[in-house]
Amino acid sequence: MSARRLPALLTRVFLLAFFALVVTGLFVAYPFPSWLVFLPLVLAWVAGIAGGRLASRDLKAARREAVEVLPPVTGRWSAINSPADRVPSHGVHTYGQTYAIDIVAEKQEKKERQERQEGQAGQEGTAERPAFAWLWPLARRPEAFPAFGAPLFAVADAKVVTADDTQRDHLSRNSLPGLAYLLLAEGELRGLAGAHRVFGNRVVLDLGDGTYAAYAHVRRGSLQVRAGDTVRAGQRIARCGNSGNSTEPHVHFQLMDHPDLDRARGIPFRWRGVGVPANGEAFTAQGAVSPG
Repeated sequence: MSARRLPALLTRVFLLAFFALVVTGLFVAYPFPSWLVFLPLVLAWVAGIAGGRLASRDLKAARREAVEVLPPVTGRWSAINSPADRVPSHGVHTYGQTYAIDIVAEKQEKKERQERQEGQAGQEGTAERPAFAWLWPLARRPEAFPAFGAPLFAVADAKVVTADDTQRDHLSRNSLPGLAYLLLAEGELRGLAGAHRVFGNRVVLDLGDGTYAAYAHVRRGSLQVRAGDTVRAGQRIARCGNSGNSTEPHVHFQLMDHPDLDRARGIPFRWRGVGVPANGEAFTAQGAVSPG
């Protein structure tokens, strides 16, 4: 086991031990002082800090220049959790997310909606992105968001390393109670289960030269490629979904130095014709769509 994977594994083990002790305490009396129940939680916190410091030091030692690739989408999008504003962009280095970015579609134009709905009437995202709800509705169906069903494209000529689209697309978590549930319960449980439950349905492409592109939260059943396939830049490979640790349908994209998310370190990216959009910045991606 690599030194990079050990802290993440220990964090999961300690958190699992904490939850197990809490559940056990609901049924039987502890044979030790009750404050010891929180010891695994403290140890998980320590392991998490150690892992973050190790990842930061490791990243500095292997720092690479930004790799320019095509955008993974076309049309009008906005960035959130962008490495243009902070690094690590998602607050952690784990799973190669140091320079990851999330993007959401704010609106679909009429022509775009028609293209998405071809052969899949009633199953694609709506025209307008719903606003965050403080109390109600608690959740929305993924079809209520314009990003849902948006095509995803290969950012370069590549070989498919991982292609998985078996997990369901769940309801949104874009209300205050829904977000609290995601952060305090669901997110922790997904973290315990591992990277595949955090990223949900995903595609990993080998771009060559030790660079891999990962797409997370892909729509269930939307893959148009499988592991071992060779794809061309701009080729459609899947559709945007809402699987995994996701508040709403969006595209999570990152470059990394290893196909295994538990071992990967992030690599900076730059989208051709777009750059790296900052948080809240809207952009239009033209892409270079190839047939297929």
